[in-house]
Amino acid sequence: MRVTSILVAGALATGALVAIPAPGARASVARADTMDFLLRQRSKGSEDAPVTVYEMSDFQCPYCRRHALETFPELDREYVATGKVRWVFINFPIPQLHPNATAAAEFAMCAARLDHFWPIHDLLFRNQESWERLADPGPFLLTLADSARIPRNDLLPCLVNHETRDLVRSDAEGAARIGVSSTPTFIIEGGLLRGAAPASDFKPILDSIYKSKTGGSGR
Repeated sequence: MRVTSILVAGALATGALVAIPAPGARASVARADTMDFLLRQRSKGSEDAPVTVYEMSDFQCPYCRRHALETFPELDREYVATGKVRWVFINFPIPQLHPNATAAAEFAMCAARLDHFWPIHDLLFRNQESWERLADPGPFLLTLADSARIPRNDLLPCLVNHETRDLVRSDAEGAARIGVSSTPTFIIEGGLLRGAAPASDFKPILDSIYKSKTGGSGR
């Protein structure tokens, strides 16, 4: 699968793909620190990794599920865990197609506040068929919190008050501004890769960028 070049360097540099205060907003240092913390919580790999991948994903999307369960574990082992790639998850729920996606994204970001984003990320995708058609997914999502050993009393205030709703919305709006319209979509150092591509499509791209940035031999 070919990577389409797009003008996203400025957006990445300014944080347009992550939840940041709107221009002119009065944000406290504490809020900025919270945003930095949440970005770290949904990132994998060294902050000094030469290659960064932004994954725009919808927890109710079946193709995102395929990527999370079949493709990402291999990329994680070969590129993220070895320090070559930093992988950042960006919320892009599409409620017109997936009515429970926003609730799942808010739930995941509430878990991120408690240092449990990746366990919940995995549980949401593994159990997608169990919660995606529920009229109210909330009670089932709480059972996933139990599985991840997150105390409900710590999680419930965030969920009840929708404390991560603005963050999820900001993620999605930032991604839309740079041309993202479907999931999963990946921003790889200024290039756009759409769809649930297999690991074999990612590897030559990651190897080439890694080599160009480090002068190394790729893998």
